[in-house]
Amino acid sequence: MKVGILADSHDNLNTIKKALDRFSKEGVECILHAGDFVAPFAMRELLRPGIRLVGVFGNNDGEKSGLRELCKEVHEPPYLFELAGRNILLTHYKERVREKLTRQTDVVVYGHTHEFEIKEGNPLYINPGECGGWLFGRASAAILNLESLEAHVVFL
Repeated sequence: MKVGILADSHDNLNTIKKALDRFSKEGVECILHAGDFVAPFAMRELLRPGIRLVGVFGNNDGEKSGLRELCKEVHEPPYLFELAGRNILLTHYKERVREKLTRQTDVVVYGHTHEFEIKEGNPLYINPGECGGWLFGRASAAILNLESLEAHVVFL
């Protein structure tokens, strides 16, 4: 199973659409969002039929009730869940995750820094960078193969 990973989209509909187009071409079956959707209109763009969206809130997600009304799979971080036989820890702030939780996971997905990073190991750490592209002017996302636990960053 291929998973598309986003964080810090910050209402940039243009780059969200580019990410979704890339995910579609890559055969992504699920999207993980590590926070900072910001507004419900950005969430609506992410809710394409047939692709599951799982996310957590970030520090800029002020309209939580509106976001949660659109997508029941948006949670307070950290959120630990199983997907295709892998334990995934989804959060906005990597530094706020207790080490005990990471021992139970195969993959830790986080955001907030707006800088992409893939750190191999057990667990695998993935920050897809900033989908919005507002801070560094470089919009990015990541794609993860859950079977092989191989991930790469894509620029939008």
